[in-house]
Formats: sequence, C-alpha cells, structure tokens
Amino acid sequence: MTKKLLSLMAICAIIFLANCSRIEQNNDPIIGIWSQSKIVASEKSSKQAVRKEWIFNDVYLGRYHEISGATTTLKTDFKWSRQDDTYTIEYRGLEGKPTHVFSILNVEDGIYLTNSEGGTLATRE
Repeated sequence: MTKKLLSLMAICAIIFLANCSRIEQNNDPIIGIWSQSKIVASEKSSKQAVRKEWIFNDVYLGRYHEISGATTTLKTDFKWSRQDDTYTIEYRGLEGKPTHVFSILNVEDGIYLTNSEGGTLATRE
C-alpha cells in the first residue's frame, strides 16, 4: 500500500512540474531574418557586395553577420528588447558597435526596420 501511494505521489509530482515549466511562445513580428545589402567600391576600383544580416529569435537573442563578397567578415551575437513599438539591439563583444534603436515600418512594398530619423536599417527576408 505504501509503495502504491509513493508511486502515485511521484507521478503527480512529475505531472505538476511538467505543466509548470512551459515556456510562453514569443510571436513578436521582428522574429526572423532581416538584411541590408549595398555595393561598395573597393581599393582596386572593383565593386563588391556588402551584406549585413540580423537573425532574431524568440528568446530575445540573435546573430549578426557582415558578409563582404563571399567572405564573412564579422559574426557576433546580440541581445534585443522591445518597449512599446521601439526595439533595441545591444551587440556583445564588439567595441565601437553602436546600440541600434529602431521600429518596424510596414508599407505596401515591404516591411522595414527604420531608425528614429526614418532611415532604413534592414528589410525583412
């Protein structure tokens, strides 16, 4: 009788703990891949594509890449946060990399991340 009672209590405890540990799903509109691409003239007078890419995940972290031509020149993690309609990115381990503050602009031709002056930081992929 005691073993059955202890087994029943153990099963109830496992079920209780499993139900209490659910992680809320974050469905923020920023989650996904955002990028910025431009053509830059290099030292040898040839043009090279430079791509910046931000990958936002649902636990307020992300990954940032800078790609020049076919070479990844910078790769780092970042932490992001949201307050009302304003987002902030704080880069980790990069001195001199500014904190970005921006919002999402949804227009007919696409979805953009825009800074406070109205400049485009990135577009959704």
